[in-house]
Amino acid sequence: MNTQDLALRFSEVGNYEGYTFECQPIPGEVEVLQITVGDYEEIPCYLSITDTQILCISYLWTEDEVKAKSRTELLEEMLELNIPIPLSAFSKIGERYVMFGALSITSSFEDICHEITTLCENAIEAITALEEFLD
Repeated sequence: MNTQDLALRFSEVGNYEGYTFECQPIPGEVEVLQITVGDYEEIPCYLSITDTQILCISYLWTEDEVKAKSRTELLEEMLELNIPIPLSAFSKIGERYVMFGALSITSSFEDICHEITTLCENAIEAITALEEFLD
């Protein structure tokens, strides 16, 4: 499976459990597929496929958006939220905070759809839960 095959599959299916998906390939050294879930278009998911995993990432906010006085408290809260948020975890890429989920490369298309919709739902919930720490 590669991102092109996956994009084609999304276009053929149309929707999954009531969610619609719009895919945009992003060319580069690593193939990335930007996936926008209908109800969560403000927070797209970026999917890449390696030899060992399918990685799904949603960008939450940048370091500049964090209240400096609340940064330590934000990080503590993120650590505490990692377990109760299903199928997703927090991380940081450069200056950007993200939420991500990973799947096996043998995952079914339905599993991938479930991961993407869950990641988008979790990202929105995380932003809402942690907005007090953001400017």
